[in-house]
Amino acid sequence: MAFAQSEDPVIMTVAGQPVSRSEFEYSYNKNNSDGVIDKKTVKEYVELFVNYKLKVQAALDARLDTLTSFKEEFLGYRNQQVRPTFATDEMMEKEARDIYDSTVEQIGPDGQALASYILFALSPDAPMAEQEKQRMRTDSIYSALLGGADFAEMARTHSDDKATAMRDGQMPPVTRSRLPEEFANQLFALKDGEMSRPFLMPMGYIIVKMHQRKFLKPFEEERTDIMKWMENRNLRDIVAERRLKELAAEKLGLKDSIDNLADEQKAKLEKEEMSMLDRRTAELSASDSDMKNLIREYHDGLLLYEISSRTVWDKAANDEKGLKKFFKKNKKRYAWDKPRFKGMAYHVKDEADKKAVAKCVKGLPFDEWADKLRVTFNADSVIRIRVEKGIFKEGENAVIDKMVFKKDTVVTPMKDYPIDATFGKILKKGPECFEDVRGLVTSDYQEEMEKAWIGELRKRYTVVVNDDVLDTVNKHD
Repeated sequence: MAFAQSEDPVIMTVAGQPVSRSEFEYSYNKNNSDGVIDKKTVKEYVELFVNYKLKVQAALDARLDTLTSFKEEFLGYRNQQVRPTFATDEMMEKEARDIYDSTVEQIGPDGQALASYILFALSPDAPMAEQEKQRMRTDSIYSALLGGADFAEMARTHSDDKATAMRDGQMPPVTRSRLPEEFANQLFALKDGEMSRPFLMPMGYIIVKMHQRKFLKPFEEERTDIMKWMENRNLRDIVAERRLKELAAEKLGLKDSIDNLADEQKAKLEKEEMSMLDRRTAELSASDSDMKNLIREYHDGLLLYEISSRTVWDKAANDEKGLKKFFKKNKKRYAWDKPRFKGMAYHVKDEADKKAVAKCVKGLPFDEWADKLRVTFNADSVIRIRVEKGIFKEGENAVIDKMVFKKDTVVTPMKDYPIDATFGKILKKGPECFEDVRGLVTSDYQEEMEKAWIGELRKRYTVVVNDDVLDTVNKHD
């Protein structure tokens, strides 16, 4: 067979454009994976796929891919997928090593301390009497600690640093370089579990306890955690962006820092970066079918959304005349098997408002009720009424079930609004106007328009399916 000569034969042509088997398989397998309820056979899926490709072709013929909004969104997504490939595994390994070395330097030879402290606040210019009072208070707590009192309890109860007192005196993990010299000297002179004598700092007397001193393990033992940390912060994207700029600058012979470049040079740099992303996309598409299909799927999906919005979705939703005509023609489709109540259930504080609400909306079009009630009763900060408005069937609203449908329903009074009432009318056979079922009518009208559109597309474009190749879907090596 002819297709045996190709690893990825053409499965169909749509409007003269070849579609590879791998593209069809990618779409079919994605839309028929585990968990999909309405799975299709390969032959059943062909019609859906062809319709999809026809719509995309219509969008291309309408030049929707030239829209600035389309270009920006598509290129933003494409670059998001392609840019990380500029960061090699070797670069990420070096980045991890640099982070490790920087952390080791930051921690220093004394390590990182997990410690707690108690502060007895004292201003440097405090009167002698106040100084003596705090010194005695400090000595008293220190004596209690020496006698076996719990450090966490003492910190929670007596420390004047309320932020750490709430955490039993615990400080965030800290290194020598982040502490005042005297504090650091006192803390890092301690062994794990030891407590310092009281010492005086500008903020007052302090007693500090070393819980544990931690050091980094060798890089090989920390590597996995560092890599996870980098991944969680999307550092590959940052490294890739940096490398891309470096390569573009080298290509243009730019040696100055990017921040020091003139606007014209920055524009050239951005243009070269985009060219490099274009070339990398082409390379990946040739070597990685998954990447190729992923990017094409997003490209075509954007076009599909735009052309469908223009041709069907928005057009149908805004065609009031067409919607009314469609409803009138298909009114029987929207008949109800049981009566519905078109109106509202409402809750008020007093009997006067109960009557006033009904009087307020009587004679008004249904779609104007909400605004009228809001302006009349709930315009200021005082909410006088609560309302549930709509078209209800039995079981959807307890108040309506009891008062309108006369069901033996238990109604729980709404807090602060003890008086319940209803206003509206029962529709026995179906909606009285298309606004009552606008959502359903719009959906059905869109479906009818889409069928007509697909019919036009199938007349406009030629579709040829290679059944021999179709039979090999998901059955080849």
